[in-house]
Amino acid sequence: MIDGLRAQDHGNPSYDGVLAEHHAYVAALAAAGVAVTRLDPLPGFPDSLFVEDPALVFTEGAILLKPGAESRAGEAQAIAPILRQRFAQLLEVGDGHVDGGDVLTLPDRVLIGLSARTDRAGAQALIACLNQLGRRGEIVETPADVLHFKSDCSLLDEATVLCTARLAASGVFQNLRQILVPAGEEGAANALRVNETVLAGAGYPGTIARLQEHGFAVTPLQTAEIAKIDAGLSCMSLRWHSGGA
Repeated sequence: MIDGLRAQDHGNPSYDGVLAEHHAYVAALAAAGVAVTRLDPLPGFPDSLFVEDPALVFTEGAILLKPGAESRAGEAQAIAPILRQRFAQLLEVGDGHVDGGDVLTLPDRVLIGLSARTDRAGAQALIACLNQLGRRGEIVETPADVLHFKSDCSLLDEATVLCTARLAASGVFQNLRQILVPAGEEGAANALRVNETVLAGAGYPGTIARLQEHGFAVTPLQTAEIAKIDAGLSCMSLRWHSGGA
């Protein structure tokens, strides 16, 4: 894990530090009412901690993706047997590349951000898979020099997104209520709503205050070590409602 990819080199994260952050993350998910399954480590894939990138999950089924980084090419097939045990329908993106970090599910559509890791061919292939699950995909642009679309946004409820000013300026969320993170806290935009709780980076006090002002219950989590390898709070888990829940 300490040899994982990073867009900018801020030094290797501390293994013990990441372990502590991850344990706190799992505990927060459980405290929010989630039944958590921990997967076995994949030593051959340093970035496999970020399980959201190689797969997309819904109540209706799951989709194996094709991460854009060459070193992550085998992660989707590694997780496939586990997903087959849990979903009656497992689809697979065939063309191009697409990272789950570029995919934001809204109530009425699924946004797919083009980025250095997600190309148009992969986005179009994902739209075809989404159609099979009865969902509609829409291709959008990730801000320049931003790794993933969801690096700059997260869904807080069916009508509200947390996002950066640069992403808000694109107009992609014009029909939703937008809570902007303060300047200098762009990394806070990747928060995670789980049931009635919003998990947010503890190092972003301005964002936490804004969320609380809007009535959200916030659980702050340390992310300083995982951030060194471009991680946020959404990328370390796959989350879905079981049928009928």
